[in-house]
This record gives sequence, structure tokens and C-alpha cells, in this order.
Amino acid sequence: AVPCPLRGRAGGMDLAYVCEWEKKPKSNHCPSIPLVCAWSCRNLIAFTTDLRNEEEKDLTHMVHIIDTEHPWDVYSVNSGHTEVITCLEWDQSGSRLLSADADGHIKCWSMTDHLANSWENTVGSVVEGDPVVALSWLHNGVKLALHVEKSGASNFGEKFSRVKFSPSLTLFGGKPMEGWIAVTISGLVTVSLLKPNGQVLTATESLCRLRCRVALADVAFTGGGNIVVATSDGSSTSPVQFYKVCVSVVNEKCKIDTEILPSLFMRCTTDPARKDKYPAITHLKFLARDMSEQVLLCASNQNNSIVECWSLRKEGLPVNNIFQQISPVVGDKQPMILKWRILSATNDLDRVSAVALPKLPISLTNTDLKVANDTKFFPGLGLALAFHDGSVHIVHRLSLQMMAVFYGSSSQRPVDEPALKRPRTAGPLVHFKAMQLSWTSLALCGVDSHGKLSMLRISPSMGHVLDMNMSLRHLLFLLEYCMVTGYDWWDILLHVQPSMVQNLVEKLHEEYMRQNAALQQVLSTRIVAMKASLCKLSSSTIARVCDYHAKLFLIAISCTLKSLLRPHFLNTPDKSPGDRLTEICSKITDVDIDKVMINLKTEEFVLEMTTLQSLQQLIQWVGDFVLYLLASLPNQGSPVRPGHSFLRDGASLGMFRELMVVIRIWGLLKPSCLPVYTATSDTQDSMSLLFRLLTKLWLCCREENHITEPDDALIDECCLLPSQLLIPNIDWLPINDGIISKLQNKQLVRLQFGKAPGLVGHTVSSQFDAFVRAPGQPKIDHLRRLHLGAYPTEECKSCTRCGCVTMLKSPNKVTAVKQWEQRWIKNCLCGGLWRKMPLSYS
Repeated sequence: AVPCPLRGRAGGMDLAYVCEWEKKPKSNHCPSIPLVCAWSCRNLIAFTTDLRNEEEKDLTHMVHIIDTEHPWDVYSVNSGHTEVITCLEWDQSGSRLLSADADGHIKCWSMTDHLANSWENTVGSVVEGDPVVALSWLHNGVKLALHVEKSGASNFGEKFSRVKFSPSLTLFGGKPMEGWIAVTISGLVTVSLLKPNGQVLTATESLCRLRCRVALADVAFTGGGNIVVATSDGSSTSPVQFYKVCVSVVNEKCKIDTEILPSLFMRCTTDPARKDKYPAITHLKFLARDMSEQVLLCASNQNNSIVECWSLRKEGLPVNNIFQQISPVVGDKQPMILKWRILSATNDLDRVSAVALPKLPISLTNTDLKVANDTKFFPGLGLALAFHDGSVHIVHRLSLQMMAVFYGSSSQRPVDEPALKRPRTAGPLVHFKAMQLSWTSLALCGVDSHGKLSMLRISPSMGHVLDMNMSLRHLLFLLEYCMVTGYDWWDILLHVQPSMVQNLVEKLHEEYMRQNAALQQVLSTRIVAMKASLCKLSSSTIARVCDYHAKLFLIAISCTLKSLLRPHFLNTPDKSPGDRLTEICSKITDVDIDKVMINLKTEEFVLEMTTLQSLQQLIQWVGDFVLYLLASLPNQGSPVRPGHSFLRDGASLGMFRELMVVIRIWGLLKPSCLPVYTATSDTQDSMSLLFRLLTKLWLCCREENHITEPDDALIDECCLLPSQLLIPNIDWLPINDGIISKLQNKQLVRLQFGKAPGLVGHTVSSQFDAFVRAPGQPKIDHLRRLHLGAYPTEECKSCTRCGCVTMLKSPNKVTAVKQWEQRWIKNCLCGGLWRKMPLSYS
């Protein structure tokens, strides 16, 4: 192999995985077709390919959707577009996708049954026969700013402040209206609004009176709720035009007003040395959707490109002396005008094939930039340029200075054929035709001219070597950002080494505990899910993954069961029965379950018999789990066993204690809903025995500050449990089959679309298989706690993040169970997306 040339900065970027299509003998590529890809905040990537079959003369225009954790599990949908797809855009929530083509058709795709691998086209709009060159969702008015200088602040509100930003259009009461805006090649702007009732209002208007060809365009939004459109006719001798677009709804009809803003000529065309060197403008992008005052331009010839960054500034217009003498007032106050000024430009580069812009809304004040530079925190500050020779550069978004380089071409030679025999092809090298940065800018995906998808890791410090503490702070800052926004944090996990896991989990917990109670409650399940996904990455913390998932399950069950309690009289005091139950259980520390029960108003617990019966599986889980925990108390010296962290978790034990009381009362109403225990003696009251031991254990760790060791008497009693009751097997979640744990040793993983990798994960999973069911054993619905048999006949869905499995269709009619199922109909309890599983998943 050829020795790799010197890097811009070694270690700044490296390949995590590549995923390619199965080689079909009769398909070939259309080099002339542009490809597009889009990356959503839920870490779904949508992209197009240009494969054409020899038998079919036409191209079928496919859209492929993958989730970055299971890239081989691709969902390919025939888009129904008759011409080439020119744009793909995810909405802000990452659950809907727009696609537009060269025939003026725009389609909006959404998930079927909330499944990430099943999509359908529901609505759309059309400007017949007029190719779409730019497309965007309307802005919903949510804009955050990350303040790097405040990364040490305790309050999340200071680190990630909300910026005052108006939505493009509001409904009654200030709710943002959903919709999209597109620009076509003939100079039209079209806006479609989605009304809450599902109706689509569309209007189309010319950008200006003199319509001219628009080869490139981009859309951005201003804080005042206006839209700015930038257009170019593709020639660098023509000006780049800017328009302000205002959208309104008048008499149930959509109305568009446009006005012209200042335009600019690229500097390379006015520079005598380069006057006719770059005839075409090939890329035109606003630096961010919500930064209409900064624009990136790239002009190219056959072999080279040059990139310029411009910004819109307010400037004073000097007034002629004559007027100053007439009226001194005019001389003091100069009239202000808007003017484009060049910020920076590159030297002559190789020809640019794709550009990817950062989506992280990092604050660009001077102090923030200085702190970012001092601490070497660069996510959100770099944009990526891909070149025709297969390399990728990351350059600073303001100065366009090089920050990191990735050389692709040397690694893209097939390994099996030696370099000598291969004839030198005059054809173009393999290069990225479409590229996107992830939402935290820590990963970059590219689709190359062979339809192969590459995933690159980008170091937060761009390859600068930092001390461990600093690296942790960078990752922690971005994890907190994902926790606050609800975005998926897969791309951050790419950078977590096994040695960091313990520290990150502790620090994340510390930061969380510094927030106010209301915010803690909002983020309570998200932080547990985050800790679980971190603990997967190290063999020493793998058992805690199960604990965190069980904790999510416990929180959900506790909320559901408590919400079924009803106040007896309508004019009850302000506390709900659930809150009162919590209060009484924590106040009355009696070890006898019946004495605690006496203090509650039993009439609040009366439910219909069918409801109680339908909850039996969930109740059984609570009973089994309590028994398992108490029985594992004597050998608590081994933290590799799942369940270990519950023995010191006062809050969770308190929840179990409350649920035991509720179940005890319900058992008086309908004995068949009680958990079933296999006891050695017939007379033994298992519930009260377990409640007594659970209370003693809970009293040891009730207060977080001073946790005491359980006394010998309690441990002796727990040692006797296996001789009194049959200890159940707990069905822990499988340690899932995703790619993230296979990427840690920095070895490139090669995958194929449509083929699950036969890779054996790292050693972590092997020591763990003792707790998880073997392949031939009966499967279980993890959320309904129903047994599905060894070869399930029901269609199931599994979570992309934690791997838990549940049936697609609900077997229940009872409202209480429906209420339980509503908790995880859109996302799994851990916040992951659902994907449909093949029927033969056994």
C-alpha cells in the first residue's frame, strides 16, 4: 500500500464503519446523478442512491433510511418520484422526512405505527415540472445557544440558553404552524402549510418580478420570523441574490410577500489573478438554518475550487459635507445600510464534491470562541468539505482554516488485487457525493459515488491530545445538551472509552443533582437511559445496564399503578391518592404491611375486577423482583450480578415498598391478582415476610447521605429465603446487538446492507450470557411480561437502543392496560425508537 501522506492533524478523524450494497452483476452507477442525504436528531440517516439496473431502462428513485446503531438494517422505499430526488430534509423532531424531486413534487414521509423501519408518504405538494433546488421545514421558533464559557456552570439553563426566536408562522395562541418552503429552478418560491386538521394550504409566488434561472438556492430564518432565500444562477459572473420572504395566512389562504435584499459578487471573480479561473458557483449554503447573516460560497472549475465565507453587516453611510452644513443633525446620525462583507476565503483547493455544515447551535461570541479555543472544544465550529480525490477536510466556520483531514483514497483500493496489475483508470476517484454532520458534530456520514455509506468519527478536540479530565468535560457537556434537548446521543458514545464510563456516569449524576427539582423530574428517565447506554461500553459496568433498564421499568409501573387510584370524594384535598400513598409509606416505617395499610383510605383503591386481573403480569414482576433482590442480598459482594445497585438505592426500594402495599390491598379485593409464589409451607404469608425484609433493607439506605450496612439478622433472614420460597429467574434485557460496542478498539468495521453482521461482540457479552435467555428458550414480551413461546407467531418490535422486545399489536382490551401501553407506544421506555422485527427472530 502507498504510505499515507501527512495528515492535517493525525487522529482528528477516523473511519468507524462502512456499509456497502451487495454487488449485483447487472447494476451500474450514474455518475451524473447528484446524491442527497440527511441526518435527523434521532440519529436516523436518509439517503438516495443512483443504482440503475440494466434490464430496467428507468432508474427507480429509492430513499433508504437507517438508524446509525444498526446500519445494515436498511429500510428502502420506492419513493414514487419520477425524476431524480434533489432534496431530503428531516423536521426538528426527527420523525418526518421531506423529499423533493426534479419534477417539482414534494412528499412528506412519516413513520407507520411509530416504527423506524416502516415509512409512508401521507401528504405533499407540487409545482408541476419545475425542479426543486432548495427545501426546508418552516422554523418552529425553538433556538438554543450552547455557551462554551459557561460549561462549568451548575445550571443547565445557563449552559444552554433559549434564544428569542419567532416561528415562521404561528397559529392561534402562538403555536408554531408546521409546513415547508421550497425554491424551484424557474425562480418560484412555494410554501405549504399543514393545518392541524390534516389539510394542506399551498401558495406559490415568484421571488422577484424579473424571474431568472435559479441553479442553486438555500433557505434560512431570521429571529423576527422572516425567511431569507439566497439564489445563484450558477455562473460566478452573476451576483448571488438574497430575498426576504414573509408568509401569512389570510382568509384561510396562504399568502407570500417577497422583497429584495442586498446581493454580492464572489471575490474570486473580481480578483484580477483569478478573474476567469472559476466560472461556476457549485455550492451555496447559509452557515445555519437560523443564521441568515452568514453564507458559504464555493466556486469551481473542472479541477479546482475556492471557498468564501461572507457575512451581512450593518454599516453607516457617510454623508456628503454639503448636507452636514445645512443640517448638523444629519451629520451626527449616519443612515445605516446592510452590506455583505467577506469574512474569509481559502486558497485554491482541489475540486469540492460535497459540503456538510454543523448543526450544533454553538454561541459565537468572542468569549465563547476564546474559551473553545483554549480548551480545544471544537464541535459546532468546523464545517466539512469533501473533495474529488476522496479526502475530507474540516475547516473553521469563520476563518476557513484547516482543523482536521481525512485521506480516503489510499484506503479505498480493493485489498485483494495488487496495485501493479490494476490498469490505471482515467475515471474519477471514489469520493463523497453527499455528506452530513451529526447533531453534535462528533460524527460525519458520507455517501460515495459507489453508494457506500461511510461513518467517520470526529474528535471533539480535532485530534489535540487532552488530559482525561478535559476529554470527559467535553463529552459531558454534549451529553447534557442531548439530555436537555431530547436528541439521541449515539454519536457521543463513539468517543467513550471503557475507562471513561465510570467517571462519566458519576459526573452526569452530579450535574443532574445540581438542577432544580422540576427539571430533575422532567429528565428523570432520560438520565437513567443515558447511564444505561454508557454502561454498555465497559465490561466492568455491564451488569448495571440491566439495573438501569429495570429501574426505568419500575418507574413506569409505579406511575401507571398509582395513576389508577381514584379519590373517593370529588372534593378531596390537593394531594392525589398516589402522592398520599408515597407520603404515608415514607412516614410510617413499620415493618408490618398490615399496619401500614391501616393508615390508607382503602376505598381509594377499589378497582374493577377485570382491571385487577389484567394487571397481574405487572404485579407478578414487582413480586418476583423484590424476592430476587432480597435473596441476592447475602452475596452482595459481587457487583457483576444484575440487581446489585438496587440494594443501595433507597428511592427504588421505597417505590417497591409502596407497590407492595397497593398490591396487598388489591389482593383483598381480588386474590387472583396477587403475585404467585411457590412456598415450601402452606401457612406462610409470603407478602408480609418480603415486606418486612424489604422495609428493613429500605431503612438502611433511606437517606442518601448516610447509608448503613444491613445488620446480620437481616442477612441471615435473607439467607433463609431460598429454602422458604422458589427464587424466580428474572428476564433481563438482552445486551443488544448494535454496532457501538464493536467500534471501541478503533478498528474499521465493514458491513453490508441487508445482512446482519456475524461479528461476535467484545468479551463483555460472553460473561453476561448467564443472565440472558439462550436462543432456543421461550421468548418474553419485556414490557407486557407475557411469554411468547420459543418461536413467536406474533409480530414484534424491538427498541433500537436497549433491545427490549414487545408485540406490535395489543392483545388487551382493558383500559388500564391500554394506559400502560400508551407509555411506550411512540418510543421505548428508554426513549429509543422502535423497529419492526422479522417474524423469524427466534
